[in-house]
Amino acid sequence: MFAKRTDLALEARELWQESAEKTTRLPGVKATKSKEEGYSVTRVDILDRRGEEALGKPQGTYLTIDLSSFWQRKADFFERAVRAVGGQLKAMVPGEGPALVVGLGNAAMTPDAVGPLAADSVLVTRHLIAASPKHFAGFRPVAVFRAGVLGTTGVESAESVRGLVEQVKPSLVIAIDALAARRVGRMCATVQLSDTGIVPGSGVGNHRAALNRETLGVPVFAVGVPTVVDAATLAADLLEEAGVAELDETRLRHGKAPLTVTTRDVDQQVRELSKVVGYSVNWALQDLEIEEINALLA
Repeated sequence: MFAKRTDLALEARELWQESAEKTTRLPGVKATKSKEEGYSVTRVDILDRRGEEALGKPQGTYLTIDLSSFWQRKADFFERAVRAVGGQLKAMVPGEGPALVVGLGNAAMTPDAVGPLAADSVLVTRHLIAASPKHFAGFRPVAVFRAGVLGTTGVESAESVRGLVEQVKPSLVIAIDALAARRVGRMCATVQLSDTGIVPGSGVGNHRAALNRETLGVPVFAVGVPTVVDAATLAADLLEEAGVAELDETRLRHGKAPLTVTTRDVDQQVRELSKVVGYSVNWALQDLEIEEINALLA
């Protein structure tokens, strides 16, 4: 069978269902749906090794917030998106302790710039609390790190983050990165949260060492935005929809480096969704309203 690529647990579950009887129950996986601020939220819990093997993802919780209607720009669309994503993230992370927010990716490559751009909208408070604990007693200590990429730093993201964790000693890490979707409709239209960590560079097909509890020694929560679709996966879906039963994976992938597809206005979409992610992290970590976050970031 053609191996279709996705970083979303929601889509991995869909692919499994397509390969089996639609009525077949997926062992070791539980999925539920809900609404948050008018946005659809799908929760996929991988419960055991059977679920891990079926979906190819580690055991844990994966939340996918569908922000498709964000681009309709209805009343309070930005604020509702921040509350939807931030509320789900807040329920996932520990309620206290210092946090390290890591922006993964290449700021010079637009589809891979979600992490660095989101980091620009995260409130940095660790140094303020250390300098003036009385005035900033109501804030949670937060440090932000833009890890860069191996090609420009010569250092693996996992190596640099591990060293920083040893020095800063956070109680949790939130890693933000770009992902790859299977469906074009989910590209720049969804946010995935997970409590299992992340593999930097997965969204552009350049997998590096993982950032998770095993490698860093603290809980790692991932926030990902799919910004690309694997070209061969897209072609395979289109051919299947056209009624082509047999797919030649070698020909579809050309035997060369993977090709990825993104949207025409990816620069604007990445910029706006990265701001949503940054504000959502603030919403999850700090006891602040969006207007107060605006004022503090101004």
